Amino acid sequence: QVQLVESGGGLVQSGGSLRLSCAASGGTFSRYAMGWFRQSPGKEREFVAGISWTEYTIYADSVKGRFTISRDNAKNTVCLQMNSLKPEDTAVYYCAAGIHGSTSPSRGGYDYWGQGTQVTVSS
Repeated sequence: QVQLVESGGGLVQSGGSLRLSCAASGGTFSRYAMGWFRQSPGKEREFVAGISWTEYTIYADSVKGRFTISRDNAKNTVCLQMNSLKPEDTAVYYCAAGIHGSTSPSRGGYDYWGQGTQVTVSS
């Protein structure tokens, strides 16, 4: 069983920055793919960014160039640096882990999920 705990969410102004962190425990973190998804009220959970166990990264078109995903295997953490935030980025952000090790934009590619952290970007 893998446990994931997100932190770092909050309220920021449009154009601002925020850094989300996800702490993992109970598994072999260094061999897992990690990802970030987000969900706003009334909408389906959508892919934001992913990083494989080899640190290959992929991003949703809506965040590419603004967000950066990274991992620190020594600390069992994955982070999402969010810059140039827009009101459209407002959502609950979820950390996810995939035991297969290969990053994917699909929810089905991940096996474990965190509880989520709220990010609100004001106009």
